[in-house]
Amino acid sequence: MTREAALLDVQTRLREAGFPARQAEIEARQLVEAATRSRGVRFWLERRRELSPTERERLQAMLARRLAGEPLQLILGSVVFFGLELGVAPGVLIPRPETERLVELALAELPAGPGLKVLDVGTGSGAVALALKHERPDLEVHASEPSEATLRLARANARRLELEVTFHAAPFTAGLGGLDLIVSNPPYLPDTYREEAPPELAWEAEEALYAGPEGLDVARPLLREAYGALRPGGGLLVELDPGNVHALAEEARALGFGEVSVEADLAGRPRFLRARR
Repeated sequence: MTREAALLDVQTRLREAGFPARQAEIEARQLVEAATRSRGVRFWLERRRELSPTERERLQAMLARRLAGEPLQLILGSVVFFGLELGVAPGVLIPRPETERLVELALAELPAGPGLKVLDVGTGSGAVALALKHERPDLEVHASEPSEATLRLARANARRLELEVTFHAAPFTAGLGGLDLIVSNPPYLPDTYREEAPPELAWEAEEALYAGPEGLDVARPLLREAYGALRPGGGLLVELDPGNVHALAEEARALGFGEVSVEADLAGRPRFLRARR
């Protein structure tokens, strides 16, 4: 079987399993490229090359995992986030495209000039912190994460990308103060969402997804701690669920935050809490 034939075969099997046509096309290409370890132009030039027995075995194993519901990112071992290729692992939240909007909002919030101090709370794979450091090398970027296993992944991503971020094995603001900006993509799904959650979420740690009856059991204490950790005029950006972001916005106003607003994601849904100390 040639690489080109393998591509069509995988695409067909994904469609037969219920994947939308465009998704099946994209994922088939990614799986065959990963199995053959050939990408882009090189893959296209070698599309009529026969798969080796090792490549065929590797592809079949990867396809079986995908058909069993395992997220594509975990099968590939990486995900592209804000132009950076990040390693991912089971049990750690997989960076989503919608969170790239959080990075965009953070960059727009930060004035020009060196020495600004930024904290990414609950950094997970390090996606947001590393994207900010990559886009603004002049920033002093910190990232907090209570899970040591998750921090090992974040640190490995930082080393591979050669980006300097200070990681803290701690929850919330890690005792830091005088911060110019706090960003966070905390767990925000209400517990009731478990009943309708897609099977792929089972591959990620529940504590990185769910946060109590309203989905605010993590964001609420973060809000209170952030108020004390920000310098006067410092900003806060938090990604939340469209069903609870307005509730936390009201709590931010009651706590004393000013310039509180809710920003939409790329699909137009209310998603991001923006506030200023």
